[in-house]
Amino acid sequence: MDKIDVSPADPGDPDASEIAAALRLSVGRIARKMRQAKGSAGLALSEMSTLARLDREGPRSPSMLAAAEGVRPQAMATTLAALEGRGLVARRPDESDGRRAVLTITEAGRALVADRRSESVRRLAAVIDAELTPAERRSLLPALPLLDRLAERL
Repeated sequence: MDKIDVSPADPGDPDASEIAAALRLSVGRIARKMRQAKGSAGLALSEMSTLARLDREGPRSPSMLAAAEGVRPQAMATTLAALEGRGLVARRPDESDGRRAVLTITEAGRALVADRRSESVRRLAAVIDAELTPAERRSLLPALPLLDRLAERL
């Protein structure tokens, strides 16, 4: 377990709640803008999120997907029907319980997720290139591991 520094804070230290509020706004805006840009596939956010989860985590039951995505089972059924209709996911019986279905991502679904990720990286890189000076880009680099560590701890 990591040691926690309990020494008194320097009065000049930045306030954690102020940093948290500003970071939440900035990261939230970036995430929203990235999600709003629909790719050529034109998938809804819920469809893309479910597809990406299946790609990352492997086969899941509809109820597991609904719980993980924080939606009602009925909403997940609609999402899965749309993805199945486009050939992006496949349904098969669960090997351990034949009454239950398991969804897997198809090769077409994997290709779509990979293309969408590449598109997102290209969009973000284009903005970084156009809007940040080389010095600003260098100053952003040390923050990336910190942001990743925060994401892991949430």
